[in-house]
Amino acid sequence: MKKLLIVVMACYGLTGRAQVRPSENFIRLYSDSVIYAEKIKLRPDFTGALQLRVDDKRFPMSQVKFFNNEDGFFANTRKLNLIQPAGFAERIIEGKINVFQQVDIDPFLYDRPYYFNERRNEAVNLSMYYNKGDGDLKKVKYNNLKRDMADNIESMRLLAGYRKSMTTSKILYVSAGVSIIAGLVAFMMDNNDTSAPSFTYDPKGFPNGINRDTKVKSRGTTATFILFGASLGLAGGGYAVHLAGNRRLENAVDSYNK
Repeated sequence: MKKLLIVVMACYGLTGRAQVRPSENFIRLYSDSVIYAEKIKLRPDFTGALQLRVDDKRFPMSQVKFFNNEDGFFANTRKLNLIQPAGFAERIIEGKINVFQQVDIDPFLYDRPYYFNERRNEAVNLSMYYNKGDGDLKKVKYNNLKRDMADNIESMRLLAGYRKSMTTSKILYVSAGVSIIAGLVAFMMDNNDTSAPSFTYDPKGFPNGINRDTKVKSRGTTATFILFGASLGLAGGGYAVHLAGNRRLENAVDSYNK
């Protein structure tokens, strides 16, 4: 009976220990070490360089792969962003594929809290990053996602629709550019002749009409406005198709995460 009581108490102790969850605030280093903490804050050191204060310890941003605190879950983008080597992206979609959006960190002084300028964009786009599980970040690109979502038929279908939309959008943007150039050429040719409009006159000396050159110039002005209008329409269409493509890209990620 005494031995049974000891076994029961031991099992209770193990169960109680398993229910104690560590703090949800943690950092994961590039060495794959995970450090839990009560407070994790981004603060400058004495040189002004940003570092992570993890309770009473301090870690340079270059050592931290991920960190999670009350502001969200963030990943280091230094390996993918050579222009801003000490930057972080916030996780905006969580699942088998996690999507991250780059954040701009506002300047702050001493113990004042820090904030992030940018919040969630309307849809996933090529300026973002992603990873699978705890893997390294990758750029959101068609070829990268095609390899990582190859085991999901619906995601691949949506990804193909995204690529088609991007191709159509580029064609519309290029057509808009051609229309603008053509409109500018027509405008310059239309204004090349700076002479005043000439008129034909009746026998009494009163003007009775504009000569042929003035009529041609008027038609040139009309053509210029038509080309400029067409360029605006094509550019607007390209933008709309581009947004639709980004939505297909996000739907592909959502489908993979189901």
